Amino acid sequence: MLMKYRLYTPGPTSVPEATLLELAKPVHHHRTGEFRTMFAEVQQLLQYVFQTKQTVYTITGSGTAAFEAGFTSVMAPGQRVLNVSNGKFAERWSSYAKTFGCELVELKLDYGQPVTPALIEAELKKSKFDAVSLVHSETSTATVCDLAGIGKVVREVGGEGTLLIVDGITSIGAMPFKMDEWGVDVAITGSQKALMLPPGLGFVALSERATKRMADAKIKNFYFDLKKYQKSIADGDTPFTPANTLIEAQAVSLRMVKSETLEVVWKRTHTVAEAFRQGMKALGLEIFSSNPADSVTAVKYPAGVADKDFRNNLKSKHNIHIAGGQGTMEGKIFRVNHMGYTDPYDALAAVAAVEHALRALKQPVELGKGVCAAQKVLGELFA
Repeated sequence: MLMKYRLYTPGPTSVPEATLLELAKPVHHHRTGEFRTMFAEVQQLLQYVFQTKQTVYTITGSGTAAFEAGFTSVMAPGQRVLNVSNGKFAERWSSYAKTFGCELVELKLDYGQPVTPALIEAELKKSKFDAVSLVHSETSTATVCDLAGIGKVVREVGGEGTLLIVDGITSIGAMPFKMDEWGVDVAITGSQKALMLPPGLGFVALSERATKRMADAKIKNFYFDLKKYQKSIADGDTPFTPANTLIEAQAVSLRMVKSETLEVVWKRTHTVAEAFRQGMKALGLEIFSSNPADSVTAVKYPAGVADKDFRNNLKSKHNIHIAGGQGTMEGKIFRVNHMGYTDPYDALAAVAAVEHALRALKQPVELGKGVCAAQKVLGELFA
């Protein structure tokens, strides 16, 4: 039976048709005035999405590449880093401090538990740190933290010497993220999440404080040395060959975000996420996170349902592709994306497909119960 392909993984996410068509156009040379003009527009659009007046550097690579560029450009061997470790990606950032010779202190929390401003404040009062690093929206657990409150604490308690390094890979462009207003010093995201592009570009922005720190960075780097990017972007260029076709396509998707406005994007993402969550609850399923992110939802499997069987059913019978759990939650949860090129009817399709998959796996399901609950939430967007 013909079934449309539906990508509901939290990265890569679906890409708008107009953006895909841009990628199908002939390849242009990147050392031209036309490229620099387009790149300047992308810079302005990225500043809008990051909610910053600072430069947003474009790295050809993944979000991890952008994190490495940001981290190594502001840290030095021997400096102390407080890293919040509450998910697979948060754990990855702990390894960065170790790899580059920084002194690491981990604030460990259970998967699905968000770090709070109070927990950060307690650590900063106990000891001095050169940086606090954390994940705003932990993709592996679909958990979001109070970044605005944490930014305030880091500034007030940590003082001028403590930078706030934030992985915003599944929050920037999907949920409220205000770099300048919240006091974020290093902000990172990737193209394949809320920015509606295939994988291949990473973005990193530095505050004025972080830019000053970068001038004295001691970690040896070459490709990810943001001082090189800082010098090139002054001329509207990049220090190395960029993925210029991706950048051209990124401009298309970013224009869509600007046209819709961030506020509407945030509302749409939240409503779609809440509709899906209510649909799952109506089916008797439990949301994993204690503080769910709107960009992606993690749902616990009911007893008797195997991850492989469930996701294989969605893929083979419905052509719907979702993600499983990671790290300690592998095989225990499934994850569904709501960010980027996602609309209310994607939520309904996801809920309906879950109903059918559970029924196929001999679970007690009242067809339509989850869909009805989701519809009631989605009505807010059409009132």
